[in-house]
Amino acid sequence: MKLTALEISKKLNGIVVGDDKVIIKSLSRIENAKKGSISFLANNKYNHFLNKTKASAILISENIKFNPDLSTTLIRVQDAYNSFTQLLIEWSNEKNITKQDGVHPTAIIDSSAQIGNNVFIGPYVHIGSDTKIEDGVQIQSHCYIGDNVIINKNTLLKTRVSILDDTEIGSDCILHTGVVLGSDGFGYALQNDQTYFKTPQLGKVVIKDYVEIGSNTTIDRATLGATIIGKGVKLDNLVQIAHNVEIGSHTAIAAQTGIAGSSKIGSRCVIGGQVGIIGHLKIGNDVHIQGQTGVIKDIPDGSKVQGTPAIDFNSFYKSYALFKSLPTIESRLSLLEKNK
Repeated sequence: MKLTALEISKKLNGIVVGDDKVIIKSLSRIENAKKGSISFLANNKYNHFLNKTKASAILISENIKFNPDLSTTLIRVQDAYNSFTQLLIEWSNEKNITKQDGVHPTAIIDSSAQIGNNVFIGPYVHIGSDTKIEDGVQIQSHCYIGDNVIINKNTLLKTRVSILDDTEIGSDCILHTGVVLGSDGFGYALQNDQTYFKTPQLGKVVIKDYVEIGSNTTIDRATLGATIIGKGVKLDNLVQIAHNVEIGSHTAIAAQTGIAGSSKIGSRCVIGGQVGIIGHLKIGNDVHIQGQTGVIKDIPDGSKVQGTPAIDFNSFYKSYALFKSLPTIESRLSLLEKNK
């Protein structure tokens, strides 16, 4: 892609300060930018880079103050981070504009499978019986797709994704390398002789539209019914979703989080990395759970929690301030006891 600063400003409803004819050919970080690239500044603490950057143009938020003598062209926008994200999307779409289609000769496809138009099926892909692949789906090499699976329009499966029997995936989803959907839930019944009897897992996984699932994330099939991932959910790498979990729309979950069986997560939640949520809980809508939190009870709508066990975010930091002071408090107490 090759655009002038003026053309970029028109796309983003911005105002050019400087040379509006400067040519932009790439995107970059402000601290290591090169001539011909555009970067962004959305936080005042990075202002010092404005005087050092070699970027030909900088997207800058309306609230950021700057030196009017700068040689770099600026494009003032309401929110530089969001505007730069729009450019990233546009650059990415142009890079990937040519979708492949057709079936590689090494793919193994059951005769009962239904394959839509403009579908790409890569090398060594397996597709089972009674599976339906809709128009525009892209399935990269070495993916395994079981029986009675539905993959809706324009979904992308990157390499080595495993979609087991009876799974349903919505439109415009992205599944990154190593994702596993529909493996057995962790269900065992302890017997009188202290051995475990495996509980059959007869349900399925349902993924709604516009979901993105990171590499090596696993989502287990339900014991009965369905494990459900709502519309627009974003899951990071290495997330574990257990059987019969339900996650509401537009919730985002960071890496190494584990959610135990039958817990219900609301919509628009933000869950940090390495969070653990025990089974059979109800997490409300618009909840924020800070990283490394352990959740052992229900959380109401709009809460912000941290710690193990999870408590109110502000209470956690008040408690933490006291905890950090314990060595000093102990020393003072010892000194007082000696001086009695």
